[in-house]
Amino acid sequence: MFLIAGNCAIENRDTVFETAEHLKRVCEKLSIPLYFKASYDKANRTSNSARGVGMDEGLRILQEVKTQFQLPILTDVHESWQCQPVAEVADVLQIPAFLSRQTDLLQAAARTGRIVNVKKGQFMAPWDMKGAVDKIQNACNNKNAIWLTERGSSFGYGRLVVDMTGLVEMRKFGCPVVFDATHSVQQPSNNTGVTGGNRDLVPYLMRAALAVGVDGIFLEVHPHPEQAISDAANQVRLSDIEHILTQATNYDFIQNNKVK
Repeated sequence: MFLIAGNCAIENRDTVFETAEHLKRVCEKLSIPLYFKASYDKANRTSNSARGVGMDEGLRILQEVKTQFQLPILTDVHESWQCQPVAEVADVLQIPAFLSRQTDLLQAAARTGRIVNVKKGQFMAPWDMKGAVDKIQNACNNKNAIWLTERGSSFGYGRLVVDMTGLVEMRKFGCPVVFDATHSVQQPSNNTGVTGGNRDLVPYLMRAALAVGVDGIFLEVHPHPEQAISDAANQVRLSDIEHILTQATNYDFIQNNKVK
């Protein structure tokens, strides 16, 4: 199991560094490969809320994290022209769920030679992700450079559900499959203009995904989630991350040995 974790949005350098330092210490203790994640721009907000520090400042901070903590970096891209400059810092380019069918964006990300992590759209069936895989593979001819991430499916208004069988379906494409445990507990908009959620449910869904069998877990964390500018209700509290990841590693070990 590898871990993608960090802040939802880059709010400031101090919060990012506090998060990265804590995550690195915990992951080294538990022998979990870590990709540090933070977004320089939350361009798909429900309302006109704070979006982050922007690309130039965000990439500068992420480069500092990469250099100081020796961590690979994952961050979002929203437009094709962003892919090349972001790839100069990031080891993994992430395609947001709402953009998972955008051909030009997928192919521009693929042509950078970096790993491309595609979030499955909330509106897409798991087998529909084959289209994204084909688009990327046609541009880079390397299926190992494609990750597919489940983050829940729309269920009526303001709700998401996770179909665990979708993890099995996406595994058929031959790409590593990741489970996003924090976005899967979102409650989008809820008629307030701000996305809600329930972080208490994160460990349960994470363990369910590990039981099915995934290659990676995605968690957004924050030292003080209530103060976060994005996904305040579903980001995991940084002080809880060691306990949650200890559960994950124990469960992952048990499941892998059952398979063997």
